[in-house]
Amino acid sequence: MRTLIFDTDIGVDDAFALAYAARTQHLLGITTVFGNVAVGQAVKNARLFCEKMGIDAPVYRGCSRPLALAPSAPARLHGEDGLGDAFTNPHSDQAPSAVQFIIDSVRARPHAITLVAIGPLTNIASAINQAPDIIPLVKELVIMGGAFGTDGHSGNVTPFAEFNIWKDPHAADQVLASKLPVVVVPLDVTHKVLITGAEVRQLNQPVLSAICRPYLAYSLEKEGFDGMALHDTLTLSWLALPHAFHLTEAPVRVVTEGISSGQTLRRLNALASRHDPFAGLRAQRLCLGVEADAVRQHFFATLQA
Repeated sequence: MRTLIFDTDIGVDDAFALAYAARTQHLLGITTVFGNVAVGQAVKNARLFCEKMGIDAPVYRGCSRPLALAPSAPARLHGEDGLGDAFTNPHSDQAPSAVQFIIDSVRARPHAITLVAIGPLTNIASAINQAPDIIPLVKELVIMGGAFGTDGHSGNVTPFAEFNIWKDPHAADQVLASKLPVVVVPLDVTHKVLITGAEVRQLNQPVLSAICRPYLAYSLEKEGFDGMALHDTLTLSWLALPHAFHLTEAPVRVVTEGISSGQTLRRLNALASRHDPFAGLRAQRLCLGVEADAVRQHFFATLQA
């Protein structure tokens, strides 16, 4: 069991990941960021979901906009409030600083904290920009984000870019090009681990069933599939079942402007050029294959327990 800081723009699939995390890891705190919803709504959602699910973890308010880009509209497939519009939410949108919490926690517990980031990477980039001394003190950073084109898996918000990276490509590029020890869980594997609407109901988790209804309806309308990919949950699957993932290592950069903004690029071969954009970068671990049945079985067993 690891000690986690769980960084999220909490929408429906984030909530599934948080429920899984609470049963498999020690949650030190939940840091919120803009993305699926505005950051204030993310604070409210995290508090509401923790209340409904009996999760005991403090919530912090993070960045409200990208590092360099103008803010873009929240996603709508999660409902207007990000949690399927299933519940009245009386909670406050104010909370202590997420970025300062990350900095203080990593300094206080060197080499003991795993960061799990399943939204835009703005909080993580802000923390290492403000306090670069924490970079060698982080045990591991596991992110859900990116797409590398294996098996035809490209972006889900543009032909090139995955949503979390696209929301703040500058933050993503800074984080992935840093010396942080990163594990990337991209669309290449998350699209392979699916759960049907019937299986959601069989979990006997009324809160999860309630919040995912608009998400499932959107999937059925757009893709003809009554179900969802367990995108963000796979960051926790990596921590619980690392043997179920097939890794490669390569430096990674993110395109930050133009038509392909948000695209994640990995070095495939060494470039004999002084213009090599990957020169001097740490090779990050990339999950490009997954044993989907093992991941699904562990998820069901954990949530039904």
